[in-house]
Amino acid sequence: MLETTHSLIKKVGKQLGLSDKQIADVLKINAEHRFEIELDNGKKFPAYRIQHNNKRGPYKGGIRFHPEVDLDEVRALATLMSLKTAAVGLPMGGGKGGIVVNPKELDKEELEELSRKYAKYLAPHIGPDKDVPAPDVNTNSQVIDWMLDEFESITSDSSHAAFTGKSVGRGGSLGRDTATGRGGVIVLRELLEKLGRSDKPLTYALQGFGNVGSFFSLSASQLRPQWTMIAATDSRGGIKDFDGLDAEEVNKFKSAGGALKDYGHGKMITNDELIGIKADVLVLAALDGAVTNNNMAQVQADIVVELANGPVNDEAYEYLTNRGVIVVPDILANAGGVIVSYLEWVQNKENRRMNEIEVNKELERYLARATTQIYNYSQKQKVSLKEAAVAIAIKRLI
Repeated sequence: MLETTHSLIKKVGKQLGLSDKQIADVLKINAEHRFEIELDNGKKFPAYRIQHNNKRGPYKGGIRFHPEVDLDEVRALATLMSLKTAAVGLPMGGGKGGIVVNPKELDKEELEELSRKYAKYLAPHIGPDKDVPAPDVNTNSQVIDWMLDEFESITSDSSHAAFTGKSVGRGGSLGRDTATGRGGVIVLRELLEKLGRSDKPLTYALQGFGNVGSFFSLSASQLRPQWTMIAATDSRGGIKDFDGLDAEEVNKFKSAGGALKDYGHGKMITNDELIGIKADVLVLAALDGAVTNNNMAQVQADIVVELANGPVNDEAYEYLTNRGVIVVPDILANAGGVIVSYLEWVQNKENRRMNEIEVNKELERYLARATTQIYNYSQKQKVSLKEAAVAIAIKRLI
């Protein structure tokens, strides 16, 4: 992932006519924190926090708990976060953190101890005006609440602005849970308007009916009722029904602990089969590397939305783009989460509370503006949306 990210920045940097030094400045990581956390019971876990770029504001980026976390992955994600915040016009930088752990193997007490010791180690290096972490893979508001509590007990900071993605009772923002999925709907809606397709019926297939994917479908049913979900999968497969799947009913089934393949409506499909579904839009909200050179020829959608980070690899992206498929890049499509994280930070800093309507209005304002800027740049310069987004980000970073 790191090599791919660097290659993209170098490619776009050359298109912009930047010098090798300017490109190196964009690639440069400001600080790396590598350490080991030892629990009271003797269990040890490697941990990281990468602070890539803070020219536009405090570092911003999630913390993931996963057994496959590695240093290069965290470096890449920190770099991509710098691009994302710049591309959508946020006054924040890019960072990322992670612990090499399977949280399912820890009990609640161990998970709390791990979270608190992570925050304790990083306390001198993070804070409301330095670095503002958030939840990511396998972390949530409870983990962040523990980290915030530890940080504030050490620093006496009481703004609650050192972390975002907190519970609402600890200063978290309304609208944060739905922000990434809802943001994907807003970006797709804006793009369709520019393509002259905003009022036409649309079908979509959704890979990854989890937190982000479910909120995409629920937001779509609310904001764009003429869109029809015809297929959906989770990690174990799913279903297709060309007559349409009801987002609320599917969500209720999933929330009750069911696997989508057992939903009982439509026909069962695998995740591989979903990639080749004949739909107007393919929404990828599961994992990176969902579309590769192995299955890229199966894609029948005209538009692919990268709601996950890096679900279309480089070779597949180039192949699909050359075929005329529009791939909406992750740094735009899933930016809703970091936008509302920024709004949470602002609310904490200013000691005020926005209601959900106000949050959603600001989310829409940021994403509508960013989509327009990126689309117009891609049309003018005759480059893909991904190259346009990265070009705009790089210009803002230098």
